[in-house]
Amino acid sequence: MFKKTFTLFIVLFISFTSLAQEKIDYQVMQRIKREGLENSKVMEYLSFLTDIYSPRLAGSNQYREAGKWVVNKLTELGLQNSKMEPFGTLGRGWELQKFYFAMTEPQYMPIIGYPKAWTSGFNGMIEGNPVLIDIKKEEDLQQFKGKLKDAIVFMQGEQELTTSFEPDAKRYTEQELKELQMLPEPGARSPFANRMEEFIARNRLRQSISAFLEQEGAAVTVEPAQGRYGTIFVQSGGSYRKGSPKAIPQVVMAVEQYNRIVRILKQNIPVKLEMEYQANFVESDSLGYNVIAEIPGTDKKLKDEIVMLGGHFDTWHAGTGATDNSSGCAVALEAVRILKAIGVQPRRTIRIAMWDAEEVGLIGSREYVKNHFFDREKKEKKPDYDKFSAYFNYDNGTGKIRGIYTQGNEAVAPIFEEWLKPFHSLGATTVTVRNTGGTDHQSFDGAGLPGFQFIQDEIHYDTRTHHSNMDVYDLAMRGDLMQSAVIMAAFVYNAAMRDEKLPRKYFDPNEERARRPRF
Repeated sequence: MFKKTFTLFIVLFISFTSLAQEKIDYQVMQRIKREGLENSKVMEYLSFLTDIYSPRLAGSNQYREAGKWVVNKLTELGLQNSKMEPFGTLGRGWELQKFYFAMTEPQYMPIIGYPKAWTSGFNGMIEGNPVLIDIKKEEDLQQFKGKLKDAIVFMQGEQELTTSFEPDAKRYTEQELKELQMLPEPGARSPFANRMEEFIARNRLRQSISAFLEQEGAAVTVEPAQGRYGTIFVQSGGSYRKGSPKAIPQVVMAVEQYNRIVRILKQNIPVKLEMEYQANFVESDSLGYNVIAEIPGTDKKLKDEIVMLGGHFDTWHAGTGATDNSSGCAVALEAVRILKAIGVQPRRTIRIAMWDAEEVGLIGSREYVKNHFFDREKKEKKPDYDKFSAYFNYDNGTGKIRGIYTQGNEAVAPIFEEWLKPFHSLGATTVTVRNTGGTDHQSFDGAGLPGFQFIQDEIHYDTRTHHSNMDVYDLAMRGDLMQSAVIMAAFVYNAAMRDEKLPRKYFDPNEERARRPRF
């Protein structure tokens, strides 16, 4: 009995000792909070990134102009080595130059709509009667053979709309945060897996339909938006890859207006539409660029080690990319401003990164990791691999930070719990060993490097702003972004000041799961 009790005492002593060794400079935490909550510039940065330098599709001229502004701002803040760093060939950009769409008969109705990125425009105005198709399987296409030349093709039938009594915006409840700390039931099938299978099947049919319409010479396709109340979620209908065929014009329009036209057509009443659509493929510079800058480390032994923070810089085109992901870039920019403003001297080098081409496959961050840390194809470590400590990412909308995902890295969980304690009063309390995906921390995590995404309140990310025309400055949450920048600054500072780099989880580059990107 004594032996067991003594052993338990030793285990507990070691556990508490390891926690006690996690040093927190509470005076610096206080200064970070004061600077970030009383003198914040985060909304000023967000305004520039949304109102002036947006949209920023990968490869576009707007992206590069915005990158120059950020480089100048980082230099002005006192960071060093500020630059737009090329990572290799990306492809071609795309810019919307002009768009107009209306129903002119039987009544005039201006239409809320947006073209899909990387689809072709056309010269001048086109007019015509829409042709309604609603293809459920490939065989259905044959009935339209020879009937779609120069047609404005409506791709689906009337969409069923139901009234929702759920609010657009929401925050995590305490119960939801507790549940998030628990792993899913063993063997449970991820809902994402089911959605992915459905997506693959739909995408296969969509490709067949697109090929058929191109062969038939359709002028433009029109689809109902997934959003409601004039909100339109729209992304890409073509390829950014250099030399790939240019897709036919494709437009997404407000579902309520789409349904009106479909109902008129079903009454056998003629509908006349007119549309003007001009777009430019940008092929003058095929390189991709990440925006990079540093606060150099000061410790003789640790200054070559690296702590990183950031988010993706490219956006979609219907809105101004406020919550996806100008908010993340503004938070990262504000975090380094805070650290410079209070005059910290980090032991390790702090490096900010704003990533290119996240929206088309995490390309900027993946290529950065490949060039600087680890080549997954060759299973080759770069010199800086063992000098890397951590990367902290912000890319889930405008909501405040409620905690952090550890990506299965259980060794960092007690460390992060200590780091969050000064911010419990700001609503950040939760550490979970769960994974989260879909953004740039995966590029690091997939190479065995500590890469983390924060848990954020969803607000109206999925219901209203994500990839939509409503992703605009006015729907960003000022207080939430201020809180997020403060916590981002604190986490980066703590990682830069520790005696040791953050611990890493087990990584075997030969395992299939490790080699495949998990998007």
